Amino acid sequence: MSVRRLICTWLSLCPLIAGTAMAQPVEVPGFTHVRSLGGIDEYRLDANGLTVLAVPDSAATVVSFQVLYRVGSRNEAAGTTGDTHLLEHLMFKGSQHYNKALGNALNSYMERVGATFNATTSMDRTNYFGTLGRDALEGYIAIEADRMRNLLLRPEDLASEMTVVRNEYERGENSPFTALFQQVMATAYQAHPYHHPTIGWRSDIEHASVDKLRRFYDTFYWPDNATVILVGDFRPNQALGWVRQYYGGIPRAPQAIPAVTTEEPSQQGPRRLVLKRAGATGSLIIAFKGPRALDPDAPALTVLGLVLSQGKSSRLYRALVDTTVATQAGAGFHALRDPGPFVVTISLPLDAKHEQAEKIAWTELERIKTEGVTREDIQRVLGPYRADQVYQRDGVRATSARLGNAVSQGDWTRFVTELEELEKVTPADVQRVARKYLVENQSTTGWFVPEKS
Repeated sequence: MSVRRLICTWLSLCPLIAGTAMAQPVEVPGFTHVRSLGGIDEYRLDANGLTVLAVPDSAATVVSFQVLYRVGSRNEAAGTTGDTHLLEHLMFKGSQHYNKALGNALNSYMERVGATFNATTSMDRTNYFGTLGRDALEGYIAIEADRMRNLLLRPEDLASEMTVVRNEYERGENSPFTALFQQVMATAYQAHPYHHPTIGWRSDIEHASVDKLRRFYDTFYWPDNATVILVGDFRPNQALGWVRQYYGGIPRAPQAIPAVTTEEPSQQGPRRLVLKRAGATGSLIIAFKGPRALDPDAPALTVLGLVLSQGKSSRLYRALVDTTVATQAGAGFHALRDPGPFVVTISLPLDAKHEQAEKIAWTELERIKTEGVTREDIQRVLGPYRADQVYQRDGVRATSARLGNAVSQGDWTRFVTELEELEKVTPADVQRVARKYLVENQSTTGWFVPEKS
């Protein structure tokens, strides 16, 4: 069954397809089949606990191979912020058996076979991925497996990448909205590591060392802390055989992967901050403490965000943009592994009044808390959301990316069940979570006030 047809089944957009038989999971020596749902088969490599998610697509012409490590900026502490991101960069500098000196580096191989590849770092995970033809898959699996435990990590590589990372940091600093969001998160989360930005704080980046990065690598880069995701044109028996061949000899982590045990204390009152510097327009962010992605309240918070901000008929758009008080207005729940924020964002025109925009935003939030929403409101926003999900899951790379997001949130089956959960949300649910989470004493408000250069 093709990925597109699977998407239709998952999103209940093509009811005739829902009864189509899914391919049965395969039996491969060395693997244990864990579970299957929505055309996705989960396996565990017996030798070391590596998780594999297989989504074969007979209609695809390429395959996406992703390795997701369950380590992100949430696993960092003061003095190590930015290590996850720096290590992501250094993973492209070569491993023991695949490097530039040997003439078989990752870049050279992927360019030769016409593949695309990249990596990203987030709060909850780091992932490495490539999209390529089936005939080139074995070679890519071999390279990824080698750099899981045999990364070179040389001082000269760190020195060269520091320039790249500094430039990336500066781009974020030069974006007023990005800088404001970082300050809001740092103010809202004072104990939990969501406090610090994914790219890290400047002083920690500048003091990064190979020894420190090696310790970080040796702590988190192990098969039992990773998930391999295969989507597209591959033969499950063959691909799993390659995974066993190249990953099977890697041992489990010698010690337990450190867990994040810090919980954000209850907020006792509203917090505010103002960021003033050169800029053309102002912006406003209100962040509320929310639950984790797997919390039963998460679907209702997602719907709440859609009702507030999806489309020109949404509550915030009509109240703020149609009235020219703001140029943009959005809201949404950040579904993270640990409790994440529900965020309202507003972009202001030149010389706009932050006080006015904030007052209007609060009025709309209070309206939902007192008056609620209708079933028609929910259906109106879920229609475009369904279509957006089809677009975001169209193609093997897009499907792999969304599946990886669900893995990082704590359960890959959310990829399959997400829309079903949203469809079950009632108007009473939306009003209840608005009253529970959109509370002033649990809010952090940030203003960006532009000043002349």
